[in-house]
Amino acid sequence: MNCVMSSPAVSDEISPAELSRFCEGLARQRPENIYVLLNALALIAPLLNAIPGVVFFVKDRHARYLLANLTLARRCGLSSMAPLLGKTSADVFPRRLGQGYTEQDLRVLNEGATLRDRLELHFYSGRRTGWCLTQKLALCNASGQVIGMAGISHDLQEASACHPAWQQLAAIDEYIRTHYERPIAMEELTALSGLSVAQIERYCKRIFHLTPRQMIHKVRLEKATELLAGNMPITDIALQCGYTDHSAFSRQFKAMTGSTPRDFRLTLGGEMSVQC
Repeated sequence: MNCVMSSPAVSDEISPAELSRFCEGLARQRPENIYVLLNALALIAPLLNAIPGVVFFVKDRHARYLLANLTLARRCGLSSMAPLLGKTSADVFPRRLGQGYTEQDLRVLNEGATLRDRLELHFYSGRRTGWCLTQKLALCNASGQVIGMAGISHDLQEASACHPAWQQLAAIDEYIRTHYERPIAMEELTALSGLSVAQIERYCKRIFHLTPRQMIHKVRLEKATELLAGNMPITDIALQCGYTDHSAFSRQFKAMTGSTPRDFRLTLGGEMSVQC
């Protein structure tokens, strides 16, 4: 490679912005082939394995794993990454979830699309759910041909109450959780908090690592996943969670879970694994 890639510090507090820069740094390398990049990454693999709240992977042109850190492997119930190699997400995860993840990978590979700060619901063993911010980028060689892709997902941790604007932001979070079933205007949040729109945007990203719009989607989808465990019709769930259009609900739900609401409900009856 023409340049040396700097590695992030080993810390549970590594920020999504740092992860995004790391992933984008990979995309700028333009190696001769994907294996040159893999050889370079092997030197810093212990760093990536040492961060439990981060999932990292590299996939080939067909969306098959070439490299994954131990965090991802362990969330799949594995003790090493070896069993993942050569497989797609559709091979590893429950069908209704894995297929959606692979479709997303193929869009990145075939269209050169970039996913940045994508808020997604992911699954742990024992059917526990959590949220992550995901970055996925296509990797190209010196000729500009796509040779693979890299992805990093960062678990969203509980927000810290130490920030000076915590009280206002906690009020915003509570307001969203109380009124998520209807449209929420930024004017409501500014009147509630006494902060400007720019301050709300900046502080929400700093403390929650989310935009206000992402916070609303997160709360709505959390409620939707709870309701999908029951027998309520999906159309009614969409309305109850603030979506006046069923198709819009389905698109948003699939974008954030990798699965349609119907398939997610079916998956709840089987084993759940994790992917970001």
